[in-house]
Amino acid sequence: MAWARQILRVDLSKGECRQEPLNMEWAMKYLGQRGLATKYLVEEIDPKVDPLSPKNKMIMTTGPLTGTCASTAGRYSVVTKGALTGAIACSNSGGFFGNEMKNAGYDMIIFEGKANKPVYLLIENDKAELIDASEFWGKSVWDTEEGIKSKHGDPLIRVASIGVSGEKGVKFACIVNDMHRAAGRSGVGTVMGSKNLKAVAIRGTKGVNVENYSKFMEASNAGKEVLAGNAVTGEGLPAMGTQVLMNVINETGALPTRNHRDIQFEGANNISAEAMAEPRESDGKPNLVTKAACFGCTIACGRISTVDRTHYTVVDRPEYQIASGGLEYEAAWALGAATGVDDLDALTFANFICNEQGFDPISFGATVGAAMDLYEEGHITDKETGGIELKFGNAKALTDLTELTGRGEGFGAEIGLGSKLLCEKYGQPELAMQVKGQEFPAYDSRGIQGMGLTYATSNRGACHLRSYTVASEVLGIPEKTDPLVTDGKAGLVKAFQDATAVYDSAGLCLFTSFAWSLDDVAPQIDAACEGDWSTENLLEVGERVWNLERQFNLAAGFTGKDDNLPKRLLKDAAKAGPAEGLTCGLDKMLPEYYEVRGWTEGGVPSNNTLERLAL
Repeated sequence: MAWARQILRVDLSKGECRQEPLNMEWAMKYLGQRGLATKYLVEEIDPKVDPLSPKNKMIMTTGPLTGTCASTAGRYSVVTKGALTGAIACSNSGGFFGNEMKNAGYDMIIFEGKANKPVYLLIENDKAELIDASEFWGKSVWDTEEGIKSKHGDPLIRVASIGVSGEKGVKFACIVNDMHRAAGRSGVGTVMGSKNLKAVAIRGTKGVNVENYSKFMEASNAGKEVLAGNAVTGEGLPAMGTQVLMNVINETGALPTRNHRDIQFEGANNISAEAMAEPRESDGKPNLVTKAACFGCTIACGRISTVDRTHYTVVDRPEYQIASGGLEYEAAWALGAATGVDDLDALTFANFICNEQGFDPISFGATVGAAMDLYEEGHITDKETGGIELKFGNAKALTDLTELTGRGEGFGAEIGLGSKLLCEKYGQPELAMQVKGQEFPAYDSRGIQGMGLTYATSNRGACHLRSYTVASEVLGIPEKTDPLVTDGKAGLVKAFQDATAVYDSAGLCLFTSFAWSLDDVAPQIDAACEGDWSTENLLEVGERVWNLERQFNLAAGFTGKDDNLPKRLLKDAAKAGPAEGLTCGLDKMLPEYYEVRGWTEGGVPSNNTLERLAL
């Protein structure tokens, strides 16, 4: 139970859709969503395939808890070989699309090949068909979603689509559902665009069953009580969203600023959660309109915002005089501190464009920060930028580039390469703050040492959502560790990585882990699913998933040498704050990490580890 036990396989080249049973033997080993879809991908593609080749596959996938009444159980993921990284990609999204897919009766949808013209997939329970999308090609996510709902006369259809950036091949294009929720990182939207797949639209009414209803209700209700009583999930996130972190991380001395030149931003308070709630001087209205929640979520960390309608970014632009998805911490950092811009309206406007045209604000903002670094050092001139003055702190340059990148035009097409390829093109690869081609999120590893090891070893490139040691090193969850030391961080990172793989595979939001341990999750999975899902068994699943992803990357051509960080973090000491004088001690942490993982000195899973995990 809990699993729908059905896959929809879509051959875009042939224009065919067919159902097939879920491999339950694999489900019992990999649980669902991230783990199970990765198993399917590993079995079905050559890891060396070009991410944009028709031979690459893209899997939309739910977890066994997706669509149930467990708190936050509305997640789905997109698993593929990433266009930005060439590594395993698994991008997770909330909203309502995942629930709709599960209620239509599918654990996953596997897309193969490439359509000979733009199409979208329409699913109504057991009925699935590919429809000509020519009328939506070239349109934004917003126009596509509204257009599909209008065309089929059903406002309850849930739509996941790409914008123009995905069509134009921006390396970090994402897939947006429910207008402003996104499977956002690693270029999964770029892969979708390469297949001429514009959107997936779903209406599902079947419902989701669980193995033991009474035990499941008892376990899920207990979990909700824990979330409500926790300071982070019951108070901080509902009241201020993830933006509650802006001032916290800045004071910690770990807020990457101006492409990691600095680790504290003097303008942090101007773009913080507190600033979003304050009335503007110009019109007396706050940036923040209201909060929002995804399907089944009892936390409600989402933000809905608007911008000053007399601001330069929206004057004479009535289509942007709306309330839409507001700034979350990672986007606010990337668009703000990473570029030195502290104009809240400019950041909000840029975030709207990222949502509308479907590209990752983290990679985008970080790449703009790298471009500004190149510009200020004289490696890029006004000739290349088309007259855009790419100085740190220039809000107009930021918003102009957001629009150009969304359309894949002008210097925006250069930004769309991502920081690694951009900096290599201009002969300065060391200025790209990335691992395996993916840009860093909003934590400097000189001030939070565990995040350096997290970034270096993340299977999908630099990522905070694969091992959020910030919880321990800054927030003291589940226990406080010193962010400035390297001792013990190898074991901490491994524990977070394995546990996170479980949350992602179950269909739960990772934010629940601020309050829940796997001891809170295990009873919910065990009651929903057949089999034995004890905490111990779940941890083994998480470790198995992590090692499977590692195997894919090794087969794709990555090695232990790719578990590294830019020289700026390893050689240039922090200039101020609690971490003043420190660099990231990756050289101390990485060998210990390989040892606790049961890997060789070169970062390859040993035969004993593979045998123990039945890989």
